Amino acid sequence: MTNLPEAVSAFSVTGPAGSIARAPKALLHDHLDGGLRASTVFEIAHEIGHELPAGDVDALADWFHQSAHSGSLVRYLETFTHTTAVMQTREHLARVARECALDLAADGVVYAEVRYAPEQHLTQGLTLDEVVDAVQQGFVDGCAEAARAGHRIRVGTLVTAMRHAARSKEIAELAVRHRNGGVVGFDIAGAEAGYPPSRHLDAFEYLHRENFHLTIHAGEAFGLPSIWEAVQVCGTDRLGHGVRIMDDVEVLGGTDDHGRPRVALGRTASWVRDTRIPLELCPTSNVNTGAAASVKEHPITLLKDLRFRVTVNTDNRLMSNTSMSAEMRALVEEAGWTLADLRWATVNALKSAFIPFDERLDIIEEVVKPGYAALGVY
Repeated sequence: MTNLPEAVSAFSVTGPAGSIARAPKALLHDHLDGGLRASTVFEIAHEIGHELPAGDVDALADWFHQSAHSGSLVRYLETFTHTTAVMQTREHLARVARECALDLAADGVVYAEVRYAPEQHLTQGLTLDEVVDAVQQGFVDGCAEAARAGHRIRVGTLVTAMRHAARSKEIAELAVRHRNGGVVGFDIAGAEAGYPPSRHLDAFEYLHRENFHLTIHAGEAFGLPSIWEAVQVCGTDRLGHGVRIMDDVEVLGGTDDHGRPRVALGRTASWVRDTRIPLELCPTSNVNTGAAASVKEHPITLLKDLRFRVTVNTDNRLMSNTSMSAEMRALVEEAGWTLADLRWATVNALKSAFIPFDERLDIIEEVVKPGYAALGVY
């Protein structure tokens, strides 16, 4: 049995924290190169001669956490220099993916979509297809090992193109080529400012023609225009983060006849809610990068109360020192969420997953609902 991640093993087995730890979870927004074990980064870096900013595992973990908590998305992204450096061979990619599946399963995650950018793993001579194959093998091995330990988990991958590069059409074709080999969707990521999603329109048009799912990082550090383009120009299925949708929500105060906060929604926010476009919200990460002041003040709670299609996610577990249990615990303890709210968000995530309807329904009916029923939530 794999050791539990630090953020998970700290929970007691009784009380609300214990319930959260036992609750089945679904995760849509998690970066493979942002979720490595610090010990793995340290070990592989020394094996390959990559210089690290710290001299032992604990100090390295602290460096990642402190850098991520700077309040700057740019500095946050700089931490990936060290994680991608140790993910350049088939062996290392497979190891990282295997450990990712094991760590998520140990945290009670029953379905996850994990994303990565194959173009960032080519320095040792791998081809794009070889990168995808290596990651997939790691996930297959990790899911099988987790199952033997009594933890059911299904992992699908999202192949990501970097928005500052010019390979998005090529990466989209790569994703479609591996659609029967574990890849369930496409994503673009990287700094938003100056790199609007419409620069990659040819990739999105290709994906639409191929009936292939896509999500777009939008509304994380940049404002409403990024969200509008992702939705109305690029036709995204989901919004990666989307927290800046609040730029189009005016809080009026008080509650309406249904007990919900009184607000005035702009046209983009109304469209996102009306058409049930899922928001891949990542509370701790958004606090780290300055998109929100605290989990208590994070817009996720207001958006939940307004019945947007809210999902809860980790983004980068290493950098943010988090897990799905930690995200849920923070929402309960700081923002007043209930276990029923967490169940609702979990079902939202599975409704929004990029796997076939029957598979989504099976996980909801056979795993999530019984799992929460065991906790007294129906």
